[in-house]
Amino acid sequence: MATIKAEVRAAQEQEHACPACGGASLESFYVVKNVPVNSCILMASREEALGYPKGEINLVYCHDCGFIYNAKFDEKLIEYSGRYEETQGYSGTFNAFHERLAETLIERHDLHGKEILEIGCGKGEFLTLLCDLGENRGTGFDPSYVVERSRAGSSARTTFVTDFYSERYAEHKADFLCCKMTLEHIPLVARFVSTVRAAVGDRSETVVFFQVPDASIIVENCHFWDIYYEHCSYFDQGSLAHLFADCGFQVSRTWVDYDDQYLMIEAFPANPLDEPDPCRSGPSMEESRAAMRRFVAAMPARIDQWSQVIAERSGAGKKIVLWGSGSKAVSFLTTLGIETQIQHVVDINPHRQGMYMPGTGQPIVGPEFLETAPPDTVIIMNPVYRSEISEKLTTMELYPEILAL
Repeated sequence: MATIKAEVRAAQEQEHACPACGGASLESFYVVKNVPVNSCILMASREEALGYPKGEINLVYCHDCGFIYNAKFDEKLIEYSGRYEETQGYSGTFNAFHERLAETLIERHDLHGKEILEIGCGKGEFLTLLCDLGENRGTGFDPSYVVERSRAGSSARTTFVTDFYSERYAEHKADFLCCKMTLEHIPLVARFVSTVRAAVGDRSETVVFFQVPDASIIVENCHFWDIYYEHCSYFDQGSLAHLFADCGFQVSRTWVDYDDQYLMIEAFPANPLDEPDPCRSGPSMEESRAAMRRFVAAMPARIDQWSQVIAERSGAGKKIVLWGSGSKAVSFLTTLGIETQIQHVVDINPHRQGMYMPGTGQPIVGPEFLETAPPDTVIIMNPVYRSEISEKLTTMELYPEILAL
């Protein structure tokens, strides 16, 4: 069994093999050139933003497991540091979701007085919630963690390591291991999930929880703004469950949340003597392949649709702003090649304000800026925040046209 596993891992890491299952039935289906290699790095000047290194996206579909990955991804171009600003924690909508998720996991798995480990903890908000709400102890790993951003009062329960999680930290055992919005940043996904499985070892009661963007909604709806360089790996429910089963886990549940944008999986370590459970939830392989074909056929019209929206309003002299300066906005602007037609991007995160958009150079401003320069059209980068943003505009007595991606 050990020899077979080693051979499988080697196959998965070959240049022309699927990084999830090792399959060779691969198809390139979407290419974007000249995209910023980082979309969450804080750019302090327009010159830096315009001159930031660019890379290529070449999405490849695996016909054996449904996994999608960027075959042109170069890990050496990525920076995860203290100036990587990914948090959504300034949104009341997101915080409500985060608290609900933490409470659900605590109740379902009786997380009280337990050891929690989070891989890719960001600024530590979710780990802090799990530890504070359940009186647990937690360790978080993330090179972009910033100690000054920790919530007051949580230091007694949480420890943070400003480093990538790897085999060197396998001695950190946990009752609950979570990894949110991180696996999509990792190119060799089978190697990584196998590393997690090896670290769990024979602790059969350890719960493993991962969260990633759901590729199904991206592919089915041609969400080109959800495809960007840092995200080199894309999963639907089937390919995610297949990966975990192949790497030695027993998958207990997969589901979607947050307006179906986030895909979740819960798993336990499987008996290493058992054959992998070929479980598959969500879309079948036939449905997955059909969705990819529809994506290929419909994407040009989708891009043209938004190009026309911008051109018509800009041509009529209307002032357009984007609301949300994260990765979706970077991909939206760079895919459409927009620089002057949209001159400002709004964000409620104070750490982003005063910075510039990678690749296109628009200044990032706070909502208050709009009071001095009222917009005619606001394009919201994520529809889940529409109510929150509409309420904010109303309190400022601004009533622009609101469009949501």
